[in-house]
Amino acid sequence: MAQKPSIPKGTRDFNAGDVAKRSYIMETIKEQFQIFGFQPIETPSFENSDTLMGKYGDEGDRLIFKILNSGDYLKDLKNSVANSAIINIYFSEIIDSLESFIKGEENLSYDEFLESILALYKEIDIVEKKILKDFFIEREDTILNFFNENKNIDTVESFSNQIEFKRGIYLSFYKIYINHLDLLNSSKAAGKISEKALRYDLTVPFARYVVQNQNDIEFPFKRYQIQPVWRADRPQKGRFREFFQCDADVVGSKSLFQEVEFVQLYDAVFSALKLKGVTIKINNRKILSGIAEVIGAQDKLIDFTVALDKLDKIGEEKVKEEMRGKGISEDGISKLQPLFTLKGDFGNQIESLKSILSTSEIGLKGIEELEFINTAISSLKLKTATLQLDVTLARGLNYYTGAIFEVSAPEGVKMGSIGGGGRYDDLTGIFGLKDMSGVGISFGLDRIYLVLEELNLFPDTITDSTKVLFINFGDKEAMYSLGAVTQLREDGIKAELFPDAAISGKQKKKQMNYANRRNIPFVVLVGEEELNSGVFTLKNMTTGEQNTVALPELTNLLK
Repeated sequence: MAQKPSIPKGTRDFNAGDVAKRSYIMETIKEQFQIFGFQPIETPSFENSDTLMGKYGDEGDRLIFKILNSGDYLKDLKNSVANSAIINIYFSEIIDSLESFIKGEENLSYDEFLESILALYKEIDIVEKKILKDFFIEREDTILNFFNENKNIDTVESFSNQIEFKRGIYLSFYKIYINHLDLLNSSKAAGKISEKALRYDLTVPFARYVVQNQNDIEFPFKRYQIQPVWRADRPQKGRFREFFQCDADVVGSKSLFQEVEFVQLYDAVFSALKLKGVTIKINNRKILSGIAEVIGAQDKLIDFTVALDKLDKIGEEKVKEEMRGKGISEDGISKLQPLFTLKGDFGNQIESLKSILSTSEIGLKGIEELEFINTAISSLKLKTATLQLDVTLARGLNYYTGAIFEVSAPEGVKMGSIGGGGRYDDLTGIFGLKDMSGVGISFGLDRIYLVLEELNLFPDTITDSTKVLFINFGDKEAMYSLGAVTQLREDGIKAELFPDAAISGKQKKKQMNYANRRNIPFVVLVGEEELNSGVFTLKNMTTGEQNTVALPELTNLLK
């Protein structure tokens, strides 16, 4: 039985039209990067695990794709901790499929689901059946307890139904898997299993690059990088496991004019893409730290900002409730009240923040930095974007130290952020190079693609491929046509010859239909008459108009 072809969740195939549109976005971004003076670099698709781990917070670390070390020595790992660690690594994809299936998110029959799981089993031959058997035997009590605790769950309610019973087994395995995730971090064998990982973003590899190449770099160093990254995230609209990032960074300068330039760069790129009305949201880590200081929650900065970030989604009361649950006092929450009603333009919001942060030196420093950026942008003006203060913005707190950026699509488009970034004063310090301040931004290529598609903003011309197709009537005609095709290509005109000869009217029609299906605007007909006269018959596939011309005129008509 032939294997049913598939690709991993969160990845995609791209057809010619998709590639053309993506290239259009990347080339537009690249052009603006170069206009602003950024230089290109590239880094490997995978890094040493210790380069990446611990740089993105606990949640980010969980989303890093680890690469299994090669070699047969893994088969010799017999202790249960190591076995569990192996299973945890190899079954991440199985578990993801399982959870989606149990929740009804997969449009698969039970047999199709099992077939997909078996296909994954075959890929992981390093995990012997005995290891799997031991894994379940050792946890038999856990499985039975799970059934007893969940008798009302639809999928395990009727054990007389074999399919539902097996679903319950798989569901219990999922629970066991979640409970044993910490084995990957605690096992001494984990380092032997995986020492490399796919890059999670381009910023940390860039910091590593700067440290390794510091003697060959002129600072301040402005670099751009357009490469794929990987995250073991749950796939959904606009969120993929493999996607491109388009980054620009400057390291070696603490000047706030760099932040001003990045706001301008965002505006320039989205204006060039004809994507008008984007909002460039800005905040400052120092302001968030200042607020935490004022409410006496310096040790709960992450908890406080995570809750505050949900204000638009769950509302004021739910945010306060979550803060209480994280141990933030009622007195501290009452001091936050002005934040919940923060309104007005950039300047008005700044004034409100000053009253909240009047006793925080670091908070006032953050306000000063934001005022500088806003004053500069107000003077310089933006083309089509809007700069907006958003004090709930808290992305990248594990390494951002100053300004924080996030770009949202025009109003009415339901999409997550399409860009983001910020200031990091000591990111290279994690690799031994101290006092190397940097600031950078990223463009979300895939989300920008979806927004342009939704708003029908892709130019019609970017998907143009072949300009003219030469109909093939036989070997002599084909050789004559290839001479013209070669000349047209040298003149920069996209031209091709249909490879198979048309020896009947039906086959000629097939070639004409081929041109129509590929949206090729012109065809050239070369029969015996054209061959003898040294000319070509050019047909416009839209109007049906035909002209018999010599090669120089043919070239002029197609340019």
